[in-house]
Amino acid sequence: MALSATFMPPSSPKLNLYSKIRRPFYPHSVRLLKPVKIWASTTLDYSNVSTNDKSSPLKTSNWQWKFKDNFINIYYEEHVKESPEPPQNILMMPTISDVSMVEEWRLVAGDIVQRNGNTNWRATIVDWPGLGYSDRPKMDYNADVLEKFLVDFINSPNGPMKQPGGHAATIVARAAKKGLVKPKAIAAVAPTWAGPLPIVFGRDSNMETRYGLLRGTLKAPAVGWMMYNMLVSNENAIQSQYKSHVYANPDNVTPGIVESRYALTKRKGARYLPAAFLTGQLDPVTSREEFLELFAALEGKTPVLVVSTKGSPKRSKAEMEALKGAKGVSKFVEVPGALLPQEEYPALVAEELYQFLQEYFGTVA
Repeated sequence: MALSATFMPPSSPKLNLYSKIRRPFYPHSVRLLKPVKIWASTTLDYSNVSTNDKSSPLKTSNWQWKFKDNFINIYYEEHVKESPEPPQNILMMPTISDVSMVEEWRLVAGDIVQRNGNTNWRATIVDWPGLGYSDRPKMDYNADVLEKFLVDFINSPNGPMKQPGGHAATIVARAAKKGLVKPKAIAAVAPTWAGPLPIVFGRDSNMETRYGLLRGTLKAPAVGWMMYNMLVSNENAIQSQYKSHVYANPDNVTPGIVESRYALTKRKGARYLPAAFLTGQLDPVTSREEFLELFAALEGKTPVLVVSTKGSPKRSKAEMEALKGAKGVSKFVEVPGALLPQEEYPALVAEELYQFLQEYFGTVA
């Protein structure tokens, strides 16, 4: 699911966070932005919107996250633009899925950083622990672990965000509800909340037992890799999933996209977090009612934009539509795309975000 909001931690520099979540090959993203003036057109003409041709300067680095006396290397990228103005930080977090990676937000980061407005943006994209280019240690991944990582990454005094200047979305909303992060605005892009198996087969005691067995099998030394290779780590499966429901236009699924995602499935420890994701261990909530309650808790506190997509699969679309007119949702719009519109149509998602910020936080002089 996708969400966008601005975090302003007490006694710390203002920052923006973009993040997203998705079931295996089911993108859901989250973006967090801050209430400052940003250039935006008053109307949107999708036929004329294109991603910025210039790429922003890119810096890559690693941050060590301490979790239960262990240090986990976290990969992140910074997109910056030379400017005399102090930068405002944006944090973008990729979808949670088998093939989650920072690449999903690069075009959006470049679009925002290169815009000529009143704000000088520094966009940071970070891979979740267990995904992308971050370390993938064998551990019991769940929604609480990922929420703690998110809060630590934002609030750490020695973290990348200390400098001035779709599950993922639900995890952000849950952390905001608890007061662990302070978003000024949230934009949920193609938001859903459930892992693939529970949403299809349910969560009764018999199924939960089977999910536990599947998790154990996927994490086992030899048979785990065999099953992972069969279910996830093969190019035909990745291409099929992207063409069927991750992207709205199958022609946009290039060999390069498939190859980059396939390479991720061959990294050391690649199967551990997906084992949790597939079986619902990363679900921040367990029902649509709880999902709606997270947004309702933001009523009167944080403006919320929900960006639905025209080509989403039936079940995912139902979760998005449930937010239309829901308590806590300030604005509901629909854009082209399926489950990963921020990657397939980054300029359109960026334009909706800018219009949202302009409406709620003032026009640009």
